[in-house]
Amino acid sequence: MKTLHAALLLTSLLVSGAAASAVAQGPGAAGSRVEFEVASVRPTPPSEQHGLSLGFRMDAAGMHIGSLTLREIVAAAYRVKTYQVRGPEWIETERFDVNATLPPGAKAAQVPEMLQALLADRFGLALHREKKEMPVYALVLGKPPLRVQEVPADPDAAAATVVNGTLTGGPAGVYRDFGNGSSYNFVGGKFEAKKLRMATLATELERFAERPIVELTNLKGTYDATFAVPAEDYQALLRRAAVNSGIVMPAQMMRAIDNDINPLPQAIEQLGLKLDARRLAVDLLVIDQVRRTPIEN
Repeated sequence: MKTLHAALLLTSLLVSGAAASAVAQGPGAAGSRVEFEVASVRPTPPSEQHGLSLGFRMDAAGMHIGSLTLREIVAAAYRVKTYQVRGPEWIETERFDVNATLPPGAKAAQVPEMLQALLADRFGLALHREKKEMPVYALVLGKPPLRVQEVPADPDAAAATVVNGTLTGGPAGVYRDFGNGSSYNFVGGKFEAKKLRMATLATELERFAERPIVELTNLKGTYDATFAVPAEDYQALLRRAAVNSGIVMPAQMMRAIDNDINPLPQAIEQLGLKLDARRLAVDLLVIDQVRRTPIEN
């Protein structure tokens, strides 16, 4: 399995619980808006796609996006999951690099709104909201007792998860560090989470699922949680995570993955939780117009 190292905004933005901003209607749509001071956008060269720079990171120089699809960038900008973004097929395959400098006094939590402005300016992005019913897993309470341990949340953890978090994946397993003591690892068949909100747990479990996971437990705290799976199930879940990360597998392996019975719902029952297969109405962002080639920097 190909190794990935990324500092990702895409799902971390959801952890903060911030509501999505108003949907941009195209260039010149809204009044005042926050923008990057300077930004460059370029298609990712084929030789660099799926490399070690894949993902999102923040540092003293600003914001850096490496080899992400436009669909992923739109999802980050509007604080939604990638499956909620609908548009032309190429938004799932064309990858872009973005390097941007934040204006003086700007906060990291304003980055999504800056991305919205950048997408409108460079890609001419315009979109609207709608609801659509689709197959999902609902993360709900299962048979008692609940086997997760509530722990005190670090007051700075919510801010940290907005922009921080390293993700490492490979044959040895998956590890995610959100900072401030919030993390999880899935190694050797054992999943161990520290200081995770249920919304974060649902988002991270999606890496190993064949459908979206909607958090409906109504549990508001921060939790430690542990479950284990047999070796065969563990390898099946890692294969699913690889496919969900965009790694192309041989056709024979793809067929095997499609025919796998996902062991995740049974494993989650160890926590006193349940992944309930349902059809639910999901909020979508539907792209009305977008340029395939961004305007020059």
